[in-house]
Amino acid sequence: MKFMLIGVNHNTAPVEVRERFAIPESKLSDAVSRLAKYPGIEEGMIVSTCNRVEFLARSANGCDPNLRGYLRDFFQTDLEPYDKYLYEYQEDEAVRHLFRVASSLDSMVVGEPQILGQVKEAYGTARAVGAVNSQLDALVTKAFGVAKRVRSETAIGGSAVSVASIAVELARKIFGSLEGKTVYLVGAGKMIELAARHLIASGAGKILVVNRTYEKAVALAAKFDGTPVPFDQLHTTCAKADIVITSTGAPVAIFRREHAEQFMSARRNRPMFFIDIAVPRDVDPAVNKVDGVFVYDIDDLQAVVASHISDRKKEAQRAEYIIEDEVRKFNSRLQTLEVVPTIVSLQEHLETIRQAEIDRVRGRLGSMTAEQEAAIEAATRGIINKIMHTPISTLKTAARDPESTTVIELVRRIFNLRDTRVEAGDPPAKSSTESSTSEEDSKLKTAARD
Repeated sequence: MKFMLIGVNHNTAPVEVRERFAIPESKLSDAVSRLAKYPGIEEGMIVSTCNRVEFLARSANGCDPNLRGYLRDFFQTDLEPYDKYLYEYQEDEAVRHLFRVASSLDSMVVGEPQILGQVKEAYGTARAVGAVNSQLDALVTKAFGVAKRVRSETAIGGSAVSVASIAVELARKIFGSLEGKTVYLVGAGKMIELAARHLIASGAGKILVVNRTYEKAVALAAKFDGTPVPFDQLHTTCAKADIVITSTGAPVAIFRREHAEQFMSARRNRPMFFIDIAVPRDVDPAVNKVDGVFVYDIDDLQAVVASHISDRKKEAQRAEYIIEDEVRKFNSRLQTLEVVPTIVSLQEHLETIRQAEIDRVRGRLGSMTAEQEAAIEAATRGIINKIMHTPISTLKTAARDPESTTVIELVRRIFNLRDTRVEAGDPPAKSSTESSTSEEDSKLKTAARD
């Protein structure tokens, strides 16, 4: 088995690159389904947020999952111009990275709680289309457990902040006070709802909510005593807002320079601030060139984030120790799973031989009493158990050793076992029924010469 991850995030790529790889929610199911069916890939999952787009995959045959090939085909683009922004991890590094992401150690705001929910949503989407069902399933569910342990054993989530709360903090710094300010919420997702909660707590005045699905705008506005607005009235009503916080899944900008010029004319040049936390961006960068209009995108929020980092460094270090401990535990578990099919195959193989030998001699022994049958059964089982004791003990010990693959292969060759080292959930291979005692001796001698 092999885990591999490739992606871009806020640390490696600016927003204009991240939005190139962002996958809208409406297309995520198709994207992850295609990922799991891509040549060389057995399972896959995609995490696409405003700060990261990551592709995680597993192959069962030991080859490298061709994630770069998938990216080239899915996005229909040459990856060479983006090489400096992409990061790739394999095996333990991929496991460690996923644990860090789920635990919010790799977030723009270390300790923010939203990323765990986003990873769970990505997992749910992958499971729904059958893209996660075996070892990747075990890895992701383990990541959730690791995140819970980090939260419970450290104070990394203390004074929790999020991208939404940072956006509101930025607005507060710009205005000095949000009292009486009119705020326009464009979108009705979780990020927007979080922003609304922080805005109300900061004393914001009137709140307008617009969304492509009007019912969602109505539902969100009702939570905060705000006013829902039909999406087709966005550009004709937006000039009323002092602050626009936008986070939609639109594939192209919904606010362009000509819109900003119309807004400023209607506002008689009173300043207007856009906080764009969407990826792809909802606000065209050219809007920032209009006098009196100020635009802050997701990358601009990092300056505010810096003030929160120092408070969490000590707790983050404690969390890193937990991550390393959990990576070791998960790796040990995987190694143990590697030997289980061989042990099962060995048991089935020897049991087949035992039954065949009993059937072969039963005709010569004639009629036997129940006591005699039981005695033969007990004696042959005892012989088989004694034969299996040493190789099984050796295999279990080898599971904790980096050279476990060599030991497993040796045992398989000695007993002429078929390769049943499959992933959990795959159908096991049938045991060999044609080996004899002389064949076992032959295999042992061959292995000794190698």
